[in-house]
Amino acid sequence: MLKTSFAGAIVLAMMATPALGQSADAPSASLSVSGSATLTSDYRFRGVSQSDGGAAVQAGITVAHDSGVYAGVWGSSLAGWGTFGGPNMELDLIGGVKRSFAGGTIDAGLTWFMYPGGAKTTDFGEAFLKLTVTTGPVTLTGAVAYAPKQRALGRVFDTGAAAAAGTPIRPGAKGDNLYLSGDGALTLTGTPVTLKAHIGHSRGNRGLGPNATSVAPTGRYWDWSLGADVTPVSGLTLGVAWVGTDIGRRESAHLQPIFSRGQDGSGSIAGSTLIASLTASF
Repeated sequence: MLKTSFAGAIVLAMMATPALGQSADAPSASLSVSGSATLTSDYRFRGVSQSDGGAAVQAGITVAHDSGVYAGVWGSSLAGWGTFGGPNMELDLIGGVKRSFAGGTIDAGLTWFMYPGGAKTTDFGEAFLKLTVTTGPVTLTGAVAYAPKQRALGRVFDTGAAAAAGTPIRPGAKGDNLYLSGDGALTLTGTPVTLKAHIGHSRGNRGLGPNATSVAPTGRYWDWSLGADVTPVSGLTLGVAWVGTDIGRRESAHLQPIFSRGQDGSGSIAGSTLIASLTASF
């Protein structure tokens, strides 16, 4: 599906160029390009730090056709738990279709999470569906993301100690993952401020995958965030958010020492924290 989306974007780009003998004034396909670059004090994926509680650099670019078909690439630096390998970088390939209707949009597609030059058994694909509705200054989004059974999501290690020792319990195990989320945003009229809230629920395999990472390390958990964005000038956004999960110290104990900053066995990389970010977009 993803490869089809990228191929479709290429074909559409070719269509945008007048063919030999075709008038330059003839109707042509329309493509738009958008992108962003972000510096954040902590990269949290569904409430769990992917940067060992430290700063991360991120960037992405998307090409969209006026039919609603789009394709994009997004990347972030990584550090900390598990084994990402290579340059410790996450690279997401995204493709889908977005359609507008009165008061909102519907977006369906596929994301392929990969770690270039690193641990290929950590790569996995996930389909998503998002519904966004806007009324006045309020925007609400509901989303579902499902990753079918894959090695990266399998319960290979039951405990963090087993993962640290490199002794898999179920080599080659596969698993799936379901993520449900809701987001709300309120733009304060007459100001550059937007208040934001998020709630999400993950359901997957309790334990750790082949490279001691997981998208649902405790099997089921909630993540949330409350914050605000300030846009002092067009294209520049300052963000602050309080982010956390309901993964408590007792629940995450079986994941230690992997599930801690610096893998020292103390604390948790899913604890509540204040995150600040700066994003430039075009």
